[in-house]
Amino acid sequence: MSIFDDFSRFLETRLEEFLKNNPHLELQALLEQLREQEQEALKLIIEKEGQKKRLETEILSLAEEIQSWHQRVAKAQAAGRLDLAQRAQEREAALLRQGNQLWGQMEAAKQQIANGKTLLTQIRQRKEEIQTKARQAQAAQAAQTQANYDTKGWNQTINYSVYNKATDPLEAEFQRWELDDELDQLKRNL
Repeated sequence: MSIFDDFSRFLETRLEEFLKNNPHLELQALLEQLREQEQEALKLIIEKEGQKKRLETEILSLAEEIQSWHQRVAKAQAAGRLDLAQRAQEREAALLRQGNQLWGQMEAAKQQIANGKTLLTQIRQRKEEIQTKARQAQAAQAAQTQANYDTKGWNQTINYSVYNKATDPLEAEFQRWELDDELDQLKRNL
């Protein structure tokens, strides 16, 4: 296992170095992570909204059932059937407790939806920041690549009126070299 751990650490180190040397790739990796987080946040929001709607439907159905049992309690009491009225009240109380639990679950789902939307907003803002940085990194890389291909002499504008043949050191050096070359040729010809 130690060899595997060492190899794993080596690969992680190499990956970190590679990403540091290629910041645009690191930004792309971050963007991909943010896209995944955005998808997960959306999935969570959709799931919780579905849960909230299901709970709302259950609560409404339960409310109708509670109302029905409440009417039965009143009807049994009016008829003098206290035994039935008491059991109906117990059923109504149990349904109210169940309704309270469902209400709590619905409120929790609403809170999770709100948290998910806040998280989604933060993810999207971060994603926009990273996309801006990625565009800047691409522009910088393109500029660096262009600068590497351009030579210094091609990029410079030379004011030729500044150079005077009599005082230009490069001109003097070429004249000496050309003169020496001509003398060497004359010597060879003799």
